[in-house]
Amino acid sequence: MLAKAQTGAVMGIDAIPIDVEVDVALGLPSVAIVGLPDGAVKESKDRVRSAIKNSGYEVPPRRITVNLSPADVKKEGTLFDLPIAVGILSATGIVDDERCSRFMIAGELSLDGGIRRIRGALPIATAAKGKGLEGLILPLENAREAAVVKGLAIYGVRYLHEVVAFLNGEKPLTPYESSPELLAAPTSGEEVDFSDVRGQEHAKRAIEVATAGGHNVLMVGPPGSGKTMLARRIPTILPLMTFEESIETTKIHSVAGLTGEEVPLIRVRPFRAPHHTISDAGLIGGGTIPKPGEVSLAHNGVLFLDELPEFKKNVLEVLRQPLEDGKVTISRAAISLTYPARFMLVAAMNPCPCGYFTSPTHACTCTPLQIRRYRGKVSGPLLDRIDIQIEVPAVPYEALKGRGAGESSAAIRERVERARAAQTERFSRHRKVFTNAQMRTRDIKKFCELEKEGESLLETAIAQLGFSARAYHRILKVARTIADLDASRTICAHHVAEAIQYRSMDRPMGI
Repeated sequence: MLAKAQTGAVMGIDAIPIDVEVDVALGLPSVAIVGLPDGAVKESKDRVRSAIKNSGYEVPPRRITVNLSPADVKKEGTLFDLPIAVGILSATGIVDDERCSRFMIAGELSLDGGIRRIRGALPIATAAKGKGLEGLILPLENAREAAVVKGLAIYGVRYLHEVVAFLNGEKPLTPYESSPELLAAPTSGEEVDFSDVRGQEHAKRAIEVATAGGHNVLMVGPPGSGKTMLARRIPTILPLMTFEESIETTKIHSVAGLTGEEVPLIRVRPFRAPHHTISDAGLIGGGTIPKPGEVSLAHNGVLFLDELPEFKKNVLEVLRQPLEDGKVTISRAAISLTYPARFMLVAAMNPCPCGYFTSPTHACTCTPLQIRRYRGKVSGPLLDRIDIQIEVPAVPYEALKGRGAGESSAAIRERVERARAAQTERFSRHRKVFTNAQMRTRDIKKFCELEKEGESLLETAIAQLGFSARAYHRILKVARTIADLDASRTICAHHVAEAIQYRSMDRPMGI
């Protein structure tokens, strides 16, 4: 007898519908799974057999063939356990085949018939809705995450016998309803705030400009100057995430297995800070079946690289594609996947190996050659892709002892959101451009016209400081953002002057 169940296979951050076809025929007792399954899917036949038996049902002593269609798509993971079990039970007449065809099913089975959580519940729910199915049956632990998709009934289950009873109409299940609080905008009660930062007014201004235009930032300063403290507070001044951004970000984290009942929908911009020992696959993503890396997990948020020169050179160089394109493509022999990776890069480094080259209170023990080698670990092409490069000096005692609170993150965020609103209006006809940092050459020519004084100032700076062509365009983008913060339609000379100050790594080191 032939039966069919429906499930989904996660590909990148999306899922494609998969038909689980089960044929029970005469022959020696066996279970064969075909359709390009990986090791975890091949092992499911043993889990399924035990789960069915321990749930009070019988696996017929016949030859059972399971086909996962389309057969040319690689299937991986344990989410196929439950649909395979339901397909076998449907083929033997235990489950109503007609009701089974109205639902998409996904879940991992334990040997006692329990149903465990899976990865990629949100993409699978989106695929079920796109196919026009009545509902999705999946583990109870994933129900809250999948319920974010409106217009689709989500049924969370704990045991295989519950699924059988529901599909046979013997025991109704209540669809999981997403709470209004889950879909509401996040509150501004972050644990950290810019008001905690003492001094560093120049650095705080540079970070405000960076967040307003979506620019990448490099902070150079001695140990203890507050570089990490500033970086961790950047998400508190970024604009609140839209619902579409939350869905896209949650899909990535769902595929990586980082969501759960506590965090079903990501409403706060991610902040990822990988250690400098990370591999290129850990940063970009990879594996036999490619998984998202840190650059994709930081999508719509912040990627913080502390001690930038300590990262391996090949690791830093793979950042070029996501910084330029806002996505990363991982190619393997069996598959090629593209993950979104539009993030704000924030990097920090010491000015020299000992860290005290620019410190007025500590003597630097490094030679000029050591300093050049240390800074040379960060390549020129990578530096050119970082719009804002600032020095973060040590905080003097007078600033540390001050009792007055600094400007709050909420106040800074208001200015940032106003500047972002101006950019949204400016780029309303450009589908791929959302912030000043994403402007291409033709956009720069159109939106970054300078006054005569600004042109003269920039020409002088390029001649004396030797900026590259890419650095020239970066300065124009940053100047456009500074003008947006001032609510100015034109880019004035003082906007250009401030933007030039944010290219400290392009200036001579003075050694």
